[in-house]
Amino acid sequence: MRSSRLLSILLLLQTRHQLTARELADELEVSLRTVYRDVEALAAAGVPVYAEQGRAGGYRLVDGYRTRLTGLTEQEAASLFLVGMPGPAAALGLTRPAAAAELKLLAALAPDQRDRAGRLKDRFYLDMPAWYRQAEDSPFLADLADAVLHDRRVRVVYRRWEAPREVERVLEPYGLVLKSGTWYVVSGAGSSGFRTYRVSNVLSLTPTDEVFEREAGFDLATHWQTHLDDFEARRFTDTAVVRVSPALARRLSDLSATLLLKAIADSEAVPDESGWLTFELPIESIGNAAEQLIRYGAGLEVVSPMALRERLLAMSGELVRLYS
Repeated sequence: MRSSRLLSILLLLQTRHQLTARELADELEVSLRTVYRDVEALAAAGVPVYAEQGRAGGYRLVDGYRTRLTGLTEQEAASLFLVGMPGPAAALGLTRPAAAAELKLLAALAPDQRDRAGRLKDRFYLDMPAWYRQAEDSPFLADLADAVLHDRRVRVVYRRWEAPREVERVLEPYGLVLKSGTWYVVSGAGSSGFRTYRVSNVLSLTPTDEVFEREAGFDLATHWQTHLDDFEARRFTDTAVVRVSPALARRLSDLSATLLLKAIADSEAVPDESGWLTFELPIESIGNAAEQLIRYGAGLEVVSPMALRERLLAMSGELVRLYS
């Protein structure tokens, strides 16, 4: 543990040029006394580190000194894909390995390359959750990540949308996917192929020592894209003809109404003499479409099917009775 900390101090000074004892203590989450002892140990080992006094002082390395002791540990190497993504790294329990891997990568770069990398880090930030949504609470995410890394089965109690709501499952976690702030685990399902589970719906998890054999040639990114394509194909099974007012059409981008915008673009709808756009809209079901479309009020009219018009009329009547 101490040797890792000493290396971290050395790499921090190499990449940031000068740091105070307090800054080092905060970075490493240790006491000032520990920092003083560690710096003395580095100096005793022959590392040319010295302290500059004064208000703008701090610890520095002799100009030109560089170390090549930047080898990554197994866990740091595994966390490389999370460098620059503090939120997902923290959720997976890999904050420290990701930070250490980033530090070692920066230390291995030439000064001008390190400066460019630093500018990119300071000027670009990835925020995963969508607007108006908080990232979901997934208390078993770190356990699933560990099982993914070591190809171990886990036993879970899972809450699904249909009865019975709570079911027990044995998962073979091939990979984790983060989509719009929501984590999903892709699990092997024997002859059935693969199944996808929402991590926030895992109610309990029991690790096992059972190792499963991964399917040869499995690619997580390719599988996920295929899963999304299949989901979209199964999701929209019908269409509706709708009309959108000019006022609503101008606000669709602000409302993040991506389905309506895509349907308008695909249909190449042209405004009529009143400025309204008429086009076909893919829908999942009458009930789902009614719940989604009623939010647009009088700015959107369903032309067909009649069952959807009648469902919207009934919902509107319920609102009128409620507020009358």
